[in-house]
Amino acid sequence: MPSLDWPTLGTGVGLRAEHYEHILAQRPAVDWFEALTENYLDTGGRPLHVLEEVRRDYPLALHGVALSIGGADALDATYLTRLRALVERLAPALVSDHLCWTGVDGRPLYDLLPLPYTEEALAHVVGRVRQVQDVLGRRIAIENPSTYVGFRHSTMPEWEFLTAVATQADCGILLDVNNVYVSARNLGFDPRAYLAAVPAARVAYVHLAGFSDRGTFLFDTHDAPVHEDVWALYRDAVARYGMRSTLIEWDAHLPPFERLQAEAGRARAEAARALQGDPYDAEQPTRRTVAA
Repeated sequence: MPSLDWPTLGTGVGLRAEHYEHILAQRPAVDWFEALTENYLDTGGRPLHVLEEVRRDYPLALHGVALSIGGADALDATYLTRLRALVERLAPALVSDHLCWTGVDGRPLYDLLPLPYTEEALAHVVGRVRQVQDVLGRRIAIENPSTYVGFRHSTMPEWEFLTAVATQADCGILLDVNNVYVSARNLGFDPRAYLAAVPAARVAYVHLAGFSDRGTFLFDTHDAPVHEDVWALYRDAVARYGMRSTLIEWDAHLPPFERLQAEAGRARAEAARALQGDPYDAEQPTRRTVAA
């Protein structure tokens, strides 16, 4: 693999079908788009046509939800072949998926399911990331999950596991700052400790999103603006790692596209604020749930 040199794309937003017409007609002033990989694996039809039109004018990332990098089933060779064809067709700046598993015995479960953080699981995930990167001929980035319970038999914290995966597999980390905050509130750890443990060189890019407060826990819903505490944690991330390509995720209760542009603009302003030395200022999270 070449040296770690992640592209600096600026601030972008997720590409969603509800905004296709606006984007194609207006060519809005955002820096880049991220597309959900599985929506474009078919080689025909309008979605891929739109994606190619967008790709002509903007840098692009492909973000998957079906790789099942932590699963027990063999990696899906057909899926990887189609993914490689899409990557070769679009030449995206970044390719990513999640630190999770999504099915068993060939049956998709349509959820991003958690892993135990053990040495056995680490070796398993590292081998699978290497396999994927060999097929694609490039590094991918793995995203930290939103966490609601912890496994009693985990032998290391998530940030140690994620860092070990990235280092041993020679891949990147897609650091979802909202997920760090959600998990910290749910499980009672300091999100700043998480950021401090992640090596800056491995952070390929950053996600920001909104959550829902369900009273006894926070739920990663991607259906609201970024919370003020998450903005504060984002500033801490930028101060630690330097500016990274940053993506606003908003998947449900979608607002007009101009509202997404405003969130991307705020991300740009918050990053500039962090680079000027403004410290993290959110309150220390308190435990919200008990680890399983």
